[in-house]
Amino acid sequence: MMKETGKIAYFCMEYGLASSLKIYSGGLGILAGDHLKAAKDEQVPLVAIGLKWKMGYVEQHVTDDGKVVDCFSPVEYPELHDTGISIHVNIREDRVPLKVWKLEEYGNAPLYLLDADIEGSPYHWVTRQLYGGTEEERVAQEIVLGLGGVKALQALNIPVTTYHFNEGHAVLAGIALIRQEMDQGSDFNRAWAKIRKKIVFTTHTPIAAGNESHTIERLRYMGAHQGLTIEQLAEIGGVPFNMTVAGLRLSRKANAVAALHLETTKKMWKHINKKASLINITNGVHGPTWMDSRLNKDKLDIEMVQKVHQEHKSDLLAEVEKRTGVQLHKESLLIGFARRATPYKRSNLIFSNPAIIDPLLKSKRVQLIFSGKAHPMDERGKSIIKALVLKQKEFPESVVFMEDYDMELGALLTKGCDVWLNNPQRPKEACGTSGMKAAMNGVLNVSILDGWWPEICQHGINGWAIGDEMVPEDETEQDKRDAGYLYQVLTEEVIPTFEKDKAKWSTMMIKSIEDTRGAYSASRMINDYCEKMYDLK
Repeated sequence: MMKETGKIAYFCMEYGLASSLKIYSGGLGILAGDHLKAAKDEQVPLVAIGLKWKMGYVEQHVTDDGKVVDCFSPVEYPELHDTGISIHVNIREDRVPLKVWKLEEYGNAPLYLLDADIEGSPYHWVTRQLYGGTEEERVAQEIVLGLGGVKALQALNIPVTTYHFNEGHAVLAGIALIRQEMDQGSDFNRAWAKIRKKIVFTTHTPIAAGNESHTIERLRYMGAHQGLTIEQLAEIGGVPFNMTVAGLRLSRKANAVAALHLETTKKMWKHINKKASLINITNGVHGPTWMDSRLNKDKLDIEMVQKVHQEHKSDLLAEVEKRTGVQLHKESLLIGFARRATPYKRSNLIFSNPAIIDPLLKSKRVQLIFSGKAHPMDERGKSIIKALVLKQKEFPESVVFMEDYDMELGALLTKGCDVWLNNPQRPKEACGTSGMKAAMNGVLNVSILDGWWPEICQHGINGWAIGDEMVPEDETEQDKRDAGYLYQVLTEEVIPTFEKDKAKWSTMMIKSIEDTRGAYSASRMINDYCEKMYDLK
């Protein structure tokens, strides 16, 4: 039972609610969207704060030779309602007006989006492009989200019990709250102690690029410091000012997003003093969005599960042919790999030994579907996509790259593939929610023991592990070792089971569904947050 309370104010830079609402880039946003949907389902008193991105995130198309072409165009948002409320923030020394829009679809858990694209404003560009631009533009966006978010909630007369910062982009809200307390007469330390009681923080990635830092000079130049001194900013975020460190020090409690991620996070930040206590709340996914409802029954039978899966596989293969002209074989093993194009995800690991993989692809015993986007300024990521396109040219009937990855394509893939492949370098995967979506639909995970998978994996029963828990420190050695284990499990267990033991395969599908549909649901996740972070139960 929920306690009587004000709202939980949930701050995030992106929200993946639907492909048409282009205010997300990938996993973080889709997780935030599932959090919001679950809050509605479970009647959690939550209000979400984000930005109305004029051009959304990048659309990416790929030429025949593998060149990635970035496309940006203005997005219409007919779903949004103009609240009529305007606020302002200061950027540099300028007064910047912001409009407040509302997405009402989620009832008790509405989403408010801040918009700097106002005619005549010299800062109309701030909310132009998600994760685009220079470092100064990023700080400006974080000022709008953090400082603007606090002001918007106050202008809307929404009482807030707890502020939840979903990753470090939002931590300038904490600076704004400290400033307000100091303006009411508190000194810095008393203000900090008071606002800490109101803030919780979620950290999402062990990757350095996801734990953003800014120089204190840049924060002061942009006006993000809210009048705090250099020494006070350094006490909160260090030098340079690290947004994750600030989140850990501004909050009463912080969480990682998988049990293994908690251990990694503790090691990463063990040198940081004055940080919040760290707990784990493993991510979950919104079943009604990602799971075929026919699979959410108390008793599942093999015939029905296979029927549903074959429908989804046919839908996926039809979409592949429509988009690429490639006709994949429904009877062959179909492996999916859809993730952000970045080196540590190792999309090319399965190609590392041509003597093993090439015959499987040439014979069409194994078919591979890849998808994913690279950050517009990430040339290494774009080179990964190019390499996958060249593999498609080498094996035109067995390898496919699907361009412009979005939520709709993600749903097709996590329902229609036979196997979901995940083989990141360790320990760099925080959670990996796409594997949960696949598992809930009977798509069997074949995964490195990273992220969420070690919590649930029963090798050969509900999916397969690639290798063991040993992690060589040398990345080259790790790549070689993991590739060997990947080929071993693929050739000795996965392929033989798929081709020769359909009964076992179907039993594993059912076990996969039963083990994940409740335990890794967003409903379980939001209830964990209510109990362990929001103090609502």
